[in-house]
Amino acid sequence: MERFSNNLSNVYNFKIKAWSPIQYYKDVVLPKLIEERLIRISPFANRLSVDAPPAVQRLRCLANFEALKFSKPITALSDTLISRMREKSVENNGKYVAVHLRFEEDMVAFSCCVFDGGDEEKKELDEARERGWRGKFTRPGRVIRPGAIRMNGKCPLTPLEVGLMLRGMGFSNKTSIYLASGRIYKAEKNMAPLLEMFPLLQTKETLASDEELAPFKNFSSRMAAIDYSVCVHSEVFVTTQGGNFPHFLLGHRRYLYGGHSKTIKPDKRRLAILFDSPRIGWKSLKRQLLNMRSHSDAKGIQMKRANESVYTFPSPDCMCHPNKSERPKPIQAR
Repeated sequence: MERFSNNLSNVYNFKIKAWSPIQYYKDVVLPKLIEERLIRISPFANRLSVDAPPAVQRLRCLANFEALKFSKPITALSDTLISRMREKSVENNGKYVAVHLRFEEDMVAFSCCVFDGGDEEKKELDEARERGWRGKFTRPGRVIRPGAIRMNGKCPLTPLEVGLMLRGMGFSNKTSIYLASGRIYKAEKNMAPLLEMFPLLQTKETLASDEELAPFKNFSSRMAAIDYSVCVHSEVFVTTQGGNFPHFLLGHRRYLYGGHSKTIKPDKRRLAILFDSPRIGWKSLKRQLLNMRSHSDAKGIQMKRANESVYTFPSPDCMCHPNKSERPKPIQAR
């Protein structure tokens, strides 16, 4: 790095089209790498096709799940929070449930869903959409149907819905929960029912002091890395919305735990029908939710299918090792 003045921004940035085939790297990227000796690829995610030979797939997993590490400051704080989370989960033998909640203002606005409704919410979210995606949602001919979006399972779950779902799935109010999230939209109001249902709920903000979080607080990716690390070590991981965070985390946990880890990925289309049903009683709702949880638990080892990401489904490409010495080292006991 000396010839680049130890500044990564001085390194040649190779912009590669998403899902490029291996042949493109051989024909175009490799000659430039040989010439420069060092290049960087930005953006980095999804730059290589999901369709690759087994040896390349295995290398991707080794790079992603074993070689790549978070920086020492992130790792140090994450380890501290994991330890504190386990201490606060002593009544549950140190085990806790991690929930990834996407109910930040930008997610709520981008979804175009209706939550509490009313003029105030509409005004706030219209303004948020215009700030973040100027003109995208107001261009001529654009038709937004919030009801159809919800019934298609595309609306982010509210904290209340997450609480109802978990209680219906059999998690008691003594369950230790780690909530991985950014700044919740109207947090004081929206988080109240979830905290009432799960008083042992913790976040990185409640587990760490302001001084400990200060170096990371203005960097959303660093804060997400802390959440990611705590979620990896949870007994159960609950995902409520799509995105790179849960997809990578699902694959990482499968890789570390021999192909399968306790994961709840709810059927949001079904949830929308259940939550919007005016006549459904608690017993009936709970029975449906228990079946949904049972379906998640019963999936076992899921094998990668065509056009699926090896980062989410590492088996079989990344988990069929030629000999025992190559098996990944187990992480600390949960």
